[in-house]
Amino acid sequence: MSANSFDARSTLQVGDESYEIFRLDKVEGSARLPYSLKVLLENLLRTEDGANITADHIRALGSWDSQAQPSQEIQFTPARVIMQDFTGVPCVVDLATMREAVAALGGDPAKINPLSPAEMVIDHSVIADKFGTNDAFKQNVDLEYGRNKERYQFLRWGQTAFDDFKVVPPGTGIVHQVNIEHLARTVMVRNGQAYPDTLVGTDSHTTMVNGLGVLGWGVGGIEAEAAMLGQPVSMLIPRVVGFKLTGELTPGTTATDLVLTITEMLRKHGVVGKFVEFYGEGVAATSLANRATIGNMSPEFGSTAAIFPIDDETIKYLKLTGRSEQQLALVEAYAKEQGLWLDPKAEPDFSEKLELDLSTVVPSIAGPKRPQDRIVLANAAEQFKSDVRNYVDTVDEAGQESFPASDAPAVAPNGAPSNPVTVTAPDGSTYEIDHGAVTVAAITSCTNTSNPYVMVAAALVAKKAVEKGLTRKPWVKTTLAPGSKVVTDYFDKAGLTPYLDKVGFNLVGYGCTTCIGNSGPLPEEVSKAVNDHDLAVTSVLSGNRNFEGRINPDVKMNYLASPPLVVAYALAGSMKVDITKDALGTDQDGNPVFLKDIWPSEAEVNDVVANAIGEDMFSKSYSDVFAGDAQWQALSIPTGNTFEWDAESTYVRKPPYFEGMTMETTPVSDIAGARVLAKLGDSVTTDHISPAGAIKADTPAGKYLTEHGVERRDFNSYGSRRGNHEVMIRGTFANIRLRNQIAPGTEGGYTRDFTQADAPVSFIYDASQNYQAAGIPLVILGGKEYGSGSSRDWAAKGTALLGVKAVITESYERIHRSNLIGMGVLPLQFPAGQSADSLGLTGEETFSIAGITELNEGTTPSTVKVTTDTGVEFDAVVRIDTPGEADYYRNGGIMQYVLRSLIRK
Repeated sequence: MSANSFDARSTLQVGDESYEIFRLDKVEGSARLPYSLKVLLENLLRTEDGANITADHIRALGSWDSQAQPSQEIQFTPARVIMQDFTGVPCVVDLATMREAVAALGGDPAKINPLSPAEMVIDHSVIADKFGTNDAFKQNVDLEYGRNKERYQFLRWGQTAFDDFKVVPPGTGIVHQVNIEHLARTVMVRNGQAYPDTLVGTDSHTTMVNGLGVLGWGVGGIEAEAAMLGQPVSMLIPRVVGFKLTGELTPGTTATDLVLTITEMLRKHGVVGKFVEFYGEGVAATSLANRATIGNMSPEFGSTAAIFPIDDETIKYLKLTGRSEQQLALVEAYAKEQGLWLDPKAEPDFSEKLELDLSTVVPSIAGPKRPQDRIVLANAAEQFKSDVRNYVDTVDEAGQESFPASDAPAVAPNGAPSNPVTVTAPDGSTYEIDHGAVTVAAITSCTNTSNPYVMVAAALVAKKAVEKGLTRKPWVKTTLAPGSKVVTDYFDKAGLTPYLDKVGFNLVGYGCTTCIGNSGPLPEEVSKAVNDHDLAVTSVLSGNRNFEGRINPDVKMNYLASPPLVVAYALAGSMKVDITKDALGTDQDGNPVFLKDIWPSEAEVNDVVANAIGEDMFSKSYSDVFAGDAQWQALSIPTGNTFEWDAESTYVRKPPYFEGMTMETTPVSDIAGARVLAKLGDSVTTDHISPAGAIKADTPAGKYLTEHGVERRDFNSYGSRRGNHEVMIRGTFANIRLRNQIAPGTEGGYTRDFTQADAPVSFIYDASQNYQAAGIPLVILGGKEYGSGSSRDWAAKGTALLGVKAVITESYERIHRSNLIGMGVLPLQFPAGQSADSLGLTGEETFSIAGITELNEGTTPSTVKVTTDTGVEFDAVVRIDTPGEADYYRNGGIMQYVLRSLIRK
């Protein structure tokens, strides 16, 4: 019950229903607040308890100074939690382990139960092994169940053991698309109260739901667990960046072009840790699908959230997707009553402002390794010829840069690196591939597959290509992985599925597939040619992530593009082709076919969307979404409140987080005699740190699985084995593109082991084991934007379990810094303007860090003293940003803090 200090409790009548609400206009200053802060204000009014959430917190938010730097801590209580299976399985593993820990400490295991609705969508496990055939979907689903039976049995047990925990089974859709199409409420109703739908999610792209006016963002699994158990999210009142939209997109441009433009602008502006809020008359001209696409990319430009207010477009989308008439009426009435309805002419108080005229957006892609590196489509071929030099060894024996006199056939001589290789296909035919060959073309990921306009555009490109006699090039692996079954329903209704099939874009699964690294293997002959001749081949995908080593181990360069452009590049077959000018192929009469010949008009796309998509499709697809198919229902599961761990399981194992834990905390100590496990450069992402993608046989993780009787063909991916900490520790910092400067000349999970004579190069995991056996603490040195990318809790869990006590970098991305604290790892920053290199650090030093013990006094030091045995000294900035984070660190981590709190209740 709220303390209701502002007399804000009131009643809202909608039709025959009456709801309790907390009125924002009772707080002075609330009317001028941006939409997102109004949502936070309501959250505080409703959850005010006089202790964690006080009247002073509410006043501070009402009197928010838009120009001030964030300093006021508040406690945000999300209405619900959403998870995907890669990050969700460890959550459920941890909850199951916490139940045993509570029992061991004399508490009631039943206290470990979600106190807020928690929903999981299994969407990250399907791998696009099979493609280009009509039965690819069935084959991939069968393989998925075969590989993941243990995990799925565990999740089915969780569905029965925990209250208010629901699972959307495999083969249904992508979590964020299922969220906006079905799970999101926009306005929540619970225990007679109506309030804004808010959430945290275990995937950074949770922000897709911001397009529906729902405030939420990605957190690590450990933070999500705490939220499920009623622990509010500690945060500082953020700065809010207003992004004004004007005008309309011009024909020929897509939502993907728009979002890549916005990503470039906001990453350049700097929005890490801030909210971004869209306003202006251009918002009304932006479809809900396009808003969701923009919201989805919030992690790519670095903001915490990227939200749109509620308006007629929101209501129209909720109606289309099958929400009840009462829900539609409630959303509209509540938003208008609380000042949450969009006024296109309003100019709310923002901390910073940017503006974009939508008519200036031009066709674009991004790559070859970061989402913010936008390339105007017309410049893409030339840009590739420059970028490929970073991926190809072009230095001859004399140390001079040398290039062949001419390029690959059908490409004009241009001095670009070239190494054409003839490949023989299984049917005996031959073809030639070179640097730049598009080997993966994937319509994948939540960003675009939820957007019917770009999906229909892709299908129409396929239709027109087939009618001209074009098909994909034989070396291109083409996959279609929609975000929900609604997509294939409207393809079928519009008669477009056969055309997608004919150009190779057969359905491979309803899941993230390629964007998460589940692209599956390239055809054997292509893979062999690429690896034997060290070709810098490419992928083109409609996803949101294109980091190095993420998409496919054979592919060095990755490009984000709209779904219709993905189809076009599959037809062209190479990034060297300027698809805005060069022919994509020839028609039946031998005439060249250009992109403009097969690009659909805006009217054609709109016509299909209007006539092929209906409310009945959503109602049918989501009528019994938690039930699952026969395979799901046939899974045998254990019973009981605590899980029966299988000692032989290589998928689900009881983690060691609570071993030896007592009700009393251990005092925080300074760090002495620490060694550097890795010295890393700028833009090290959670993809570099957290295990992801395929498991190779000659790695520590591969050796562990082999030792436990797992055949190589059954290794599956790191993501699928996130419930086994033994596999995950061995894969931490093992990304094939990681460059550890302590071990120059290596690429992958290598370091030097200073416990051994001559400090030999070894696997990071093996060195870590030796350091821990010798009682030597470890540190990581990093550069700028450390930990950017997905909200992977295992990037922090693996770091902690490797024995790392502190990370020292130039700057952090929000989620990973928070997750490090949640696992008891101290995040530090070099002094402003300083770096490991400027301080002369090589990573071979021994480190001591003094001043951490001040935390035992109940305060957080602003800096701590770092010294090395080589005489380097500096004051590192302590990045424990809130009192709540300090409590987590004192307890050894967020899970230990929550566990002790629940037992004491």
